[in-house]
Amino acid sequence: MNYLITGGCGFIGSHFVMQQIEKGHNVVNLDKLTYAAQPTNLSSIEDSPNYHFVKGDIGDYERVLSLLQEHSIDRVVNFAAESHVDNSIDNPGVFIETNISGTYNLLRACLDYWTESGQPEGFRMLHVSTDEVYGDLPLEGDEKFTENTSYKPSSPYSASKAASDHLVHAWNRTFGLPAIITNCSNNYGPHQHPEKLIPKMILNGLKGEALPVYGQGLNVRDWIYVEDHCAGIDLALEKGVIGETYCFGGNCEKRNIDIVHAICDALDDLAPKAKGSYRDQITFVEDRKGHDLRYAIDDSKAVEQLGYKRPKPFEKRFLETIKWYMEYHKNHAQKAA
Repeated sequence: MNYLITGGCGFIGSHFVMQQIEKGHNVVNLDKLTYAAQPTNLSSIEDSPNYHFVKGDIGDYERVLSLLQEHSIDRVVNFAAESHVDNSIDNPGVFIETNISGTYNLLRACLDYWTESGQPEGFRMLHVSTDEVYGDLPLEGDEKFTENTSYKPSSPYSASKAASDHLVHAWNRTFGLPAIITNCSNNYGPHQHPEKLIPKMILNGLKGEALPVYGQGLNVRDWIYVEDHCAGIDLALEKGVIGETYCFGGNCEKRNIDIVHAICDALDDLAPKAKGSYRDQITFVEDRKGHDLRYAIDDSKAVEQLGYKRPKPFEKRFLETIKWYMEYHKNHAQKAA
């Protein structure tokens, strides 16, 4: 298969790129290389004959169309997005441009390519989205998001992703573009940008810096390991029904403060301080504007229809992730010295 993967130098995208290269597929990685992109994520496969990197923007219709044509693309997987909620509050225009206008132009290029190619049955376009488009849930109760949950985004980020989802649905319904959407819960694992909660707490802790927690840290998130998410995306491409949406979660709801405490306790064990605990570095800061209370995903549709699985428990993956960032911190400290 020939893949066009957009945003492949980002956290989730880079894991998916490596997954497809390991399977022997040909991958074209189109990435704008914004601040959150980390090309070093793909250093292990950058010399692979099956891998081709292109610096570019999904909003560049002509560039995208030429890549689709030149490489006879069978699969398009769209990871390209601005994704940090705090940044969307400070500068929402960038999110509108990339997540909405960019997706629109990507869809235009995909539709024209698919049409000009004679509408091949095997072509698929998969758009990767987030559970944040659904808004939030009460802190108490068992209610979870499903593929049928109404959209009610809270932040400029989630609103822009909701808009992009609606565009993909429309291009499938109106023009017949063979598209699929996936919505996932909070990802964690190696190579995540340090602005995100888990890597930020680990790295700040090791550097002796404050561990800032919004409000009282009572907001709840459902955590999914990045490789499990990528495996789900792959299943959606191979077994998913065109026009359908599939949700992927970790079945692992944790309060933010409990995640921070768990990181501190693990660091106390793995890299003990001369005095005191890493918990001493926790500071509570003013809550985020419009901060969603709770996310939780019911991914039974993906489990039943696609065979989606999570092979390792959260506790094992979480500890592996902490150890990875400890090694990452050690290597960067050595280079700085």
